[in-house]
Amino acid sequence: MKDLLNSEPRLKNLRAHAETWSPSTRTLIEGLLEEDQAHLFYDWDPPGIADEKKARFLTQLSGVEDNYPGGLRSYLNNSRLLLREAQQGLNPFEGALPEKPEGVDCTAFDARYDQLEARGTAQFERTGIVMVAGGLGERLGFDGIKIDIPVESIEQTSYLAHYASVILAMEARMQQPRKMPFIIMVSADTQVATQQALEEHHFFGLDPAQVHILRQELVPALTDNQAHLALEEPYELLMKPHGHGDIHMLLHQSGLARQLCEEGIEHLVFIQDTNGQVFNAIPAALGVACEEAFDFTSLAVNRIPGEAVGGLAKLVWPQGTKTLNVEYNQLDPLLRATVSPAGDLPNEEGYSFFPGNINVLIIALRAYVKVLEQSQGIIAEFVNPKYSDAKRSHFKKPTRLETMMQDLPKLFEQQERVGVAIFDRTWSFSANKNSVADAAAKQRDGGPAESAATAEADFYAAGRARLRAAGFEVAEQAPCCVQDISFVSGPQVILRPSFAMSVDEVREKTGGGVLEAESTLILDGADITLGHVELAAGAALVIEAVPGAHVHVEGRFENKGFERVLLSPAACQDRSIPETVRMRGYRYEDRGAAIYRFDAPGVYRIEP
Repeated sequence: MKDLLNSEPRLKNLRAHAETWSPSTRTLIEGLLEEDQAHLFYDWDPPGIADEKKARFLTQLSGVEDNYPGGLRSYLNNSRLLLREAQQGLNPFEGALPEKPEGVDCTAFDARYDQLEARGTAQFERTGIVMVAGGLGERLGFDGIKIDIPVESIEQTSYLAHYASVILAMEARMQQPRKMPFIIMVSADTQVATQQALEEHHFFGLDPAQVHILRQELVPALTDNQAHLALEEPYELLMKPHGHGDIHMLLHQSGLARQLCEEGIEHLVFIQDTNGQVFNAIPAALGVACEEAFDFTSLAVNRIPGEAVGGLAKLVWPQGTKTLNVEYNQLDPLLRATVSPAGDLPNEEGYSFFPGNINVLIIALRAYVKVLEQSQGIIAEFVNPKYSDAKRSHFKKPTRLETMMQDLPKLFEQQERVGVAIFDRTWSFSANKNSVADAAAKQRDGGPAESAATAEADFYAAGRARLRAAGFEVAEQAPCCVQDISFVSGPQVILRPSFAMSVDEVREKTGGGVLEAESTLILDGADITLGHVELAAGAALVIEAVPGAHVHVEGRFENKGFERVLLSPAACQDRSIPETVRMRGYRYEDRGAAIYRFDAPGVYRIEP
């Protein structure tokens, strides 16, 4: 393509810059010309005009060259292959027969569940946590990073603070204490704000050395089936997110996966950024991973046939089997074409035979490192162009290659075992990702709202589930509706991870009792025990105790507690009110809660 550089009239001003190029820049530009990307350099301004923009553009190209395995040529070649398959409408599951995946049902709090939690707790000291947090809160109407949003609004605990408290609680339960690795994948959008949140809060009690920040880079957008790179404007590529599957590439390129394996870490737990319930299920899920010797464990929930949630299925090909996530729009056609002419049928309980993927993973590190080294961390990319014509020749808008972290098993061989641990949905999964308007619309269409209000309601509901399992009588109420979003209102229960990480711990530390309607119970401390405790309707009891402060509680508490105060329609649009309040449509106000804070070791007793 050097002849093109010399002969194409629209590249004449590019030629005028040639003497300023470094050898690496020359190689990069000539490679792009050979890859049919001359349009990137058409009609450049002469030297002396827009030189800073040109320099930034070349830096942008060099960044993609350096960050994508194999460089720009590899990205373009992968793009052309996947775009050709998309244009032809190829079925990625051609020849596969779907079967129910291998797994363990963890939806009941029974003796088996206790056993799994105990096994998982024993694995804490050989576990690391990975959180993908590359997204902003724009869809939620939040001008910041999502992990700064409160998971609950009584004490305003952010998702990041909550996750840090869980890690500290897991460390406290280790037989041989060590710092648990906490890996956060950020993006250019979230890196600075995430670092600031950690530093401003002194890493929420974590050791800065145990927190690893890995930055995800963007990839170029594509304008057509020939994989021509898109320009945002002259001298600027249009860049888009590559997907949360980048975490695998980053763990490989950084050497962190191998390092942790050599340090004795056996499992990595991968979580999303705004699912406050996730750690309710992690102890038992780790137990499943260990007892079943799964190399890859997907946490899942029961799904209703046709629900817009990916289904986990064991796919059987003549050459072997793989347990994979099948997107909901692909699952029903796959079943109709193979084993079930009627499609995705319900079982006797009304659920699909294929559990719903919630994108929470537990991966055995030894098998993981092997796969990463074989693949260089590139995990089964896909492309999803939106076509504007029946022949699939033109895009409605530029597309890009994407990866999903749950697609790692596509690279597994037959000896790696993939399984599923199925949990109650409210117990394990309630995402906070939709604005008020979008959440209300999704509920009207029969789907989950996945809003700040529903996520908070489910966070409290999971606390109530722990207490019921421990023998408490806990009131429920009829559904509540705020800003056209419905959720179940009931006693607000927050059992901090310092107090309990397992259902059995709650049983050991409590003696039963009663929580009446709209009461509030918040327990934060390892050495708190409850005898028979009752909270009258609307009453609140909050206890915080430092390690070594042994607090015992007995009796019936009656006070005015915390009141949920709804915002008026005008207040919901008032930008002087914090975004985190407006996205819920209410705030909690203290009307006389009983609050006890013990900041010194000792023996204490609380009675009304």
